Amino acid sequence: MSAASSTKRSRPPVKAEARLRAGRPNSALAGIWIYLALFAITLAVYAPVRQFDFINYDDPEYVTSNPHVQQGISVHGIEWAATSRDAANWFPLTRVSHMLDAQLFGLDAGMHHLVNALLHALAALFVFEFLFRATRRRWAGAFVAFVFALHPFHVESVAWISERKDVLCALFWFVTLWLYTRYAERPEWRRYLLVLFSFCLGLLSKPMIVTLPLVLLLLDVWPLRRARSWKRLILEKIPFAVMAAGAAVITYSAQQASRAVKAFPLGIRFENALVSYATYIVKMFWPANLAVFYPYPRSIPAWQPIVATLALAAISFLVLRTARTRPYLLVGWSWYLITLLPVIGVIQAGAQARADRYTYIPMVGLLVMLAWGAADLALRWCKARAAIVTCAAAACACCVVLTSMQLQYWRNSESLFRHAIEVTQGNYVAEHNLGLAISDQPGRLPEAIAHYQAALRMQPESVEARSDLGSALAKSGRFDQALAEFETALRLAPDCSICRANLAIAQGQEAQELFEEGVALAKAGKTQEAIDRFEAALRLAPDNPELHNNLGVALATLGQIPLAIREFQAAIRLKPDYEDARYNLRAAQSQR
Repeated sequence: MSAASSTKRSRPPVKAEARLRAGRPNSALAGIWIYLALFAITLAVYAPVRQFDFINYDDPEYVTSNPHVQQGISVHGIEWAATSRDAANWFPLTRVSHMLDAQLFGLDAGMHHLVNALLHALAALFVFEFLFRATRRRWAGAFVAFVFALHPFHVESVAWISERKDVLCALFWFVTLWLYTRYAERPEWRRYLLVLFSFCLGLLSKPMIVTLPLVLLLLDVWPLRRARSWKRLILEKIPFAVMAAGAAVITYSAQQASRAVKAFPLGIRFENALVSYATYIVKMFWPANLAVFYPYPRSIPAWQPIVATLALAAISFLVLRTARTRPYLLVGWSWYLITLLPVIGVIQAGAQARADRYTYIPMVGLLVMLAWGAADLALRWCKARAAIVTCAAAACACCVVLTSMQLQYWRNSESLFRHAIEVTQGNYVAEHNLGLAISDQPGRLPEAIAHYQAALRMQPESVEARSDLGSALAKSGRFDQALAEFETALRLAPDCSICRANLAIAQGQEAQELFEEGVALAKAGKTQEAIDRFEAALRLAPDNPELHNNLGVALATLGQIPLAIREFQAAIRLKPDYEDARYNLRAAQSQR
């Protein structure tokens, strides 16, 4: 590595930024106030999450129904976290953080939420620290950090406990960039290893950080201005690239094993990727109708990818044309395009068209373009400064209001998915999860069934929705319909163990109901009708000794002794210590 040979070599001063370097007596105090305000306002805005619940979407798999997590920190748990490919992903450090939360707070959802908010606030601090250290533009960096901390696009990453991986990964992303800036100031092995270690922690948090080696090369162009020996710069990124490639391979294999990689047609994947790139930009400026899930479209109107392509091409052309005079535009735009690549959907994992959480790190690139563009305008045109400051303050204030509003939808599963249904179309995931959210509430089972049925009208192949509909129908006593749903689910997914278990439960419930009807009919003297009920119940639950015994009693009452003996013997085979069946068998044999 050439880092040692470059020890003590400082990067040259940045011309445009030199005039704005902190040198006034109050500059340090201003920096402290920015840190305090950024941290305090972020936590204040997200303070309501202390009262929020777990969500029934991913949270059970990650925390509430995960025995490894609920046991807290242990050697066995850490081994599981390091090797687990559950949830179609690999993020051992995130899993350990959930274990630590469980160790400290149990299943107190509010405290789990607050940890997410704290990590988000820390990430925002390092956004500012990295940008200020790299460019010495305090107020531009502060604007980016404040919008990053307060933008409603990021509510999903912070208010969703399962997205711990987002906030933890982002924290290490920006810590890594800050450490890299320090390394660029004075290249030496110790600093280089710290950068590499922080990057490793980021990979263990969420593999989306795999694009960071490319971003480091971008930073070498601007603002670090190290692009004098590309060979040396590329060589020092090789360890990062090797680690990133390893994490990418592990993640892809986990997604393949969990069948999370979806086989959508290649054409529509490219179209959706282009539309998503453009949509994220629009939503950054107009964050309306945000939802936890956006269904993948069956088709995309032809004009959408055309308009998206033209818009992206126009921005790219302008950025390249001004690359020499405004390198921050090239770096910010490239940051946005590159960091979205792992989740833009060319290789599709999951059934979502796009997701708000995917913009958590990429949006910083767009904000850098905006903030440094405004700062340059203020330098060139003094009259614009007041307007720029006013617009920046208004943007931050709007973010606070919009984020506070968006945050309220995340109170619980019902409010979250009801809102998603209102602002999207064909959202079968929201319909299904809303049904789950209300199915256990007294008197709301019919409403839950209606939402399951709505989900299946939108996505008939949804095995999970069909299985849950079957369970709800069974709870309401509609056993024939329930069994039909379970059987359909098993035809769609023959290896679905949950569907098979639910089918067995429903069969047992119907058998129990038939058994009770049979007992009542037998007591009323309607023996033949009782026999019909017992036989129907046995077709559903052939291993139930009580059913065999009661059928035998009913048969003996009608004088069908040989058949009664056979049933008593079956009951005893299933339950050798069944005294009632033994007594009835002896009585029947004495009547031969």
